[in-house]
Amino acid sequence: MIFLKNDFENDVFVKNSFIHGTGIFSSIAIPEGAPIMIIKGEVIDGNECERREDEEDNVYIFWNGVDCYIDAVKTDKIKFINHDCDCNCEVLDGDEESLILSAYRNIEPGEELTIDYGYDEIYESCKCKACA
Repeated sequence: MIFLKNDFENDVFVKNSFIHGTGIFSSIAIPEGAPIMIIKGEVIDGNECERREDEEDNVYIFWNGVDCYIDAVKTDKIKFINHDCDCNCEVLDGDEESLILSAYRNIEPGEELTIDYGYDEIYESCKCKACA
């Protein structure tokens, strides 16, 4: 398990989003490159990932960069992160059981945290400011 010094998870909160449904937001300024939170969840293989996406409509799964996935459906915050092509966060490699959400650029207090989901289908229906 990865432990981060000075992460900002306690400064992240969930509320309604102008991007889509519910999002996660920072209550304080977060500097570029700072680790914000660890992404944890159930570790599953590719077949189970596809089954959950297809049969359960589960969209809260992160690829861990190797050969398994992290299902974050039962988390309190990270499952609400929204897509933006001009995102302010990125997901970095952690270990087999976790990933790290990190600030891609400086983040202002009250700003919604976003990532680029990075799969082709999202760009077809994307309504973010960069695509509008």
